[in-house]
Amino acid sequence: MRVADREKTAERLLKSSAEKFYDPEVDIDWSAPLVDGLFYIPEQRISLYGTPLYDSLTHEQRIELSKHELASIASVGLWFELLLMQMLVKVVYNTDPTTRHAQYALTEVADECRHSTMFARLVERIGCPAYGPVKHTHRLGKLLPVIGYGPAMYGSILVAEEILDRLQREAMNDETVQPIVRMVNRIHVLEEARHVRFAREELLRGMDDLRGFEKPYQKWLIGFVSMMITRAIINPEVYAAVGLDVREAHRQALANPRFQETIRWSGERIMSFLQEAGLVGKPGMRSWRRSFLIG
Repeated sequence: MRVADREKTAERLLKSSAEKFYDPEVDIDWSAPLVDGLFYIPEQRISLYGTPLYDSLTHEQRIELSKHELASIASVGLWFELLLMQMLVKVVYNTDPTTRHAQYALTEVADECRHSTMFARLVERIGCPAYGPVKHTHRLGKLLPVIGYGPAMYGSILVAEEILDRLQREAMNDETVQPIVRMVNRIHVLEEARHVRFAREELLRGMDDLRGFEKPYQKWLIGFVSMMITRAIINPEVYAAVGLDVREAHRQALANPRFQETIRWSGERIMSFLQEAGLVGKPGMRSWRRSFLIG
């Protein structure tokens, strides 16, 4: 019965993917001019918003900082999409390719390839570096497709996707944000809804299959990966773009109650789901608190 349910869900998602998908090369006008005076993320979501350092910036510097923070978010999102694709391919490697389940996983990989290209084009279009995560996080990321499996793997995917999803849903409806950014956000939000459905159902099935001794590892892994994700979103090097001391700006950002609240707000829906699923708890609680997803 569970196999039949999984196949039925995959069949629906395959049909939805065939009926509605976007090609960023065609559906986004990359030559459209950027609009003077508009932010690149909502101002209140800038990591330094509300700090003394932010108050010291001119309006133009604040817009410039928002541009570089967008570049960091997009390039970190791209980095995680690449890890996600590796994990999905590993699932297909061990699955009968004639099943709808395996075929939808491959369809999702195709979606993520387009999204990664879209994020790369966006960073290129706004003229910023592809910051990505800091070096030690980038190195650690290589381990995730190796050590990640089961509910923690799908849970990690959901944490990254749903945090980004909530930030993008807000930005795509904010007229103070650049039109090209809003379009990128809209495409990603519409297509990620299918991916979230797939990952949530796989996580719940995986929890039912876990043996008792595996649960502590799963709780530790998802807590640790979630902390790495939230700490990676804003690469500290973005602050140099507006002439700020990188270390001091990074310190103020991490201590900023508004930034911490942004992370908690963006993760509310997924944290509620993970808690109900039984994936939030010891030995992962130290990482969860450091992630800002739990107060």
